[in-house]
Amino acid sequence: MIYDIIIIGGGPAGMSAAIYAGRGGMKTLLLEKLACGGQTVKTYEVDNYPGFGDNPSGAELAKRIEEHARKFGAEFRTENVKEIRNASGPIKTVVTRRNEYQTRTIIFALGASPKKLGAKGEDTFAGAGVSYCATCDGAFFKDRDAVVVGGGNTAFEDALYLARFCENVYILNRSKRFRAAASLVEKVKKNTKITIYTDIVVDYFDGNQTLERVYVKNTATNARGFINAAGAVIAIGVTPDSALAKSCGVETCELGFIKTDIYMKTNLPGIFAAGDVRTTPLRQIVTAAADGAVAATSAVNYVNMK
Repeated sequence: MIYDIIIIGGGPAGMSAAIYAGRGGMKTLLLEKLACGGQTVKTYEVDNYPGFGDNPSGAELAKRIEEHARKFGAEFRTENVKEIRNASGPIKTVVTRRNEYQTRTIIFALGASPKKLGAKGEDTFAGAGVSYCATCDGAFFKDRDAVVVGGGNTAFEDALYLARFCENVYILNRSKRFRAAASLVEKVKKNTKITIYTDIVVDYFDGNQTLERVYVKNTATNARGFINAAGAVIAIGVTPDSALAKSCGVETCELGFIKTDIYMKTNLPGIFAAGDVRTTPLRQIVTAAADGAVAATSAVNYVNMK
């Protein structure tokens, strides 16, 4: 069997692409190595996705999108893609640990992974107080103090989430400027359980078997101190999971994000990219879904013109 479109990655971009590919009459396969939803499933509450004013959890929204894609006949399989063969050819081969699939087009919707600080003790206390997902690990910090490192939307959303059950939450931002939306910043400032520290970076993490203290440094004065905290959520951005795409010749930018044009086309014929893995000015669920729609439409047009 030769598929028309194989989508690699089951986040909002990949599942949105599956919807549009299915609607376009394409024989479509979506391959996801873990569970569908991507980083969306780690989001406690989604309040900015159009038409979902009921503020579903990320997991709930992801489930609805997956069900929508299945409605249009897209196949879903849990498999880890290891290699792409003949990426520039008319029929490409997608190799997983168990199978090989042939396809006319590929959509990379590989997503991105959280960045690490690189601070001393970060790896030592990973999973023992240091976290990259507030909704995954926040319950471990209940009735205790926690810090959130970062100044973007994710950092401020994480702080608001943790404030629901933590005693105190401290946001540490390396400058006085925030990348977070103004509405989020105002909401955080009104929360009496959250304190914002600016011009602060993490020096190192310390504790016994679990995290107990976060040592910090003021970037303006070089003054040092520490915050007693049972949890530290790192929310400083993402690194694209683009290794598979790069290995078959897909061009990326200096930061590793896949380069595309406005139609989500890459430099290789019949290969497209969508979502957080590509170069884009905004990484949100809504933009990932839009990318998926464009990529799938372009893939459908590509197949139909052959």
